[in-house]
Amino acid sequence: MGSEKQGFIWLSGLLFLNILALSTAEVLYYEFFLQESQFTKLCSTKSILTVNGSFPGPEIRVRRGDTVFVNVHNQGNHAVSLKWEGVKDSIDGSNELIQPGRNFTYEIELEDEIGTLWWHATSAWAAATVHGAFVILPAANEDYPFPAPTSDQTIILGEWFREELTEANQTIAPGSADAYTINGHPGETYGCSNDTTYEMQVDYEGLYLVRVINAIANETMVFGVASHSFTIVGQSGAYSRRSFTNSLTLAPAQVVDVLLCANQNVGHYYITARPSSGAHITNGILRYTTTSSLI
Repeated sequence: MGSEKQGFIWLSGLLFLNILALSTAEVLYYEFFLQESQFTKLCSTKSILTVNGSFPGPEIRVRRGDTVFVNVHNQGNHAVSLKWEGVKDSIDGSNELIQPGRNFTYEIELEDEIGTLWWHATSAWAAATVHGAFVILPAANEDYPFPAPTSDQTIILGEWFREELTEANQTIAPGSADAYTINGHPGETYGCSNDTTYEMQVDYEGLYLVRVINAIANETMVFGVASHSFTIVGQSGAYSRRSFTNSLTLAPAQVVDVLLCANQNVGHYYITARPSSGAHITNGILRYTTTSSLI
C-alpha cells in the first residue's frame, strides 16, 4: 500500500509539473531558407546546400512544452525534406519532399522532451551539411535537476567531403569523410593553413552545460577535452542518471548533454574528436579567459 501511495504522489507531482509547463508554453516561429553556399575547407572551395547560409545550420532554442513552426523555403536545386530527431509529436513531414521554389511548414508540439535534440535532411548526402541543434530549455517555472550552469554551449561533430554532393548520389550513403569538423571547423590537423579551428571560451571555475551532437552518418565518434572530465546529465532529449567520464563515445545521431567544470590551470586545452575507426582526427581549443583571485 505504501509503495502504491508513493507511486501516486510521484505521478501526481509529474502531472503537476506538466500542467505548469503547459501554462507557460509559447508558440515560436522559425524561417529556414535552403540555399547553395560557397565554403572553403581543406584548401578548396565548393558549393554546398545549407540552411540560411550556415554550416552547421541554425539552432532552434525553445522551452519545454512549446509549439514550434518551422517554415522551410527551398531555394536550392533539389527536393529536400527535414527530420526532427527525437521529437515525439509533430507534423513531421519527413516524407514531404519540398520541391525547389516551394515551401513547407513543419509543426512541432513539444511535450516532455528536455535537453538537446537535433534536426537534419533526410537524404544522407544533404544531411552532411543540412543539420542543426534543437535545444529545449526547462519551462519558465522549472529549474535544472543539477547545479545551474554558468552558460551552455552546443558542439556538433560533422564531416566534410572534398567531392561535390550532387543529386545523382543523394540516395547513396556517404563513404569515409575527408575531414571531420567541430561546429564546422576542421581544425589544425589536415595540413591546410586556411582551415579554421573551433574555440570555446570559459571562465575559471565556471560550470558549462555542453550539448554534444554526433551528426556524422557512419562513424562512432570519441570526444574529449584534455585534462577535463564530464558529468553526463542527459541524452537524446531526456535527463539521465548522472555519471562521470573522461571522454564520450557517441554513436551516429547520438546526443549527450554533459557538465564541464573549468577547474584547471588557466590556459588553453585541446578539444578532440576522432572516429572509433581511427581515421583522421579534428581538434578545437578550450580557452580560459579569466583568472580567479585565488590563483
